[in-house]
Amino acid sequence: MSGMSNLLDEAYAVAKELPEDEQQAIGAVLLAEIDADRRWEELLAQPSEIIERMADQALENHRLGKTLPLDPDTL
Repeated sequence: MSGMSNLLDEAYAVAKELPEDEQQAIGAVLLAEIDADRRWEELLAQPSEIIERMADQALENHRLGKTLPLDPDTL
């Protein structure tokens, strides 16, 4: 974990030299990313009943022919 701490310290030192508006923008992005990660962790830690229902519905839609093949080249 000390490697991450050193990296964070390095990033902070570099960001500290930037203009104030850039510092604010970087801080906002970092805090938003941390918040998003926490929300995903909380969501994924909940019982998977909803996800199971969504998967069952997707399988049913596929069985009924309501789905299309996924072509990565057209995404």
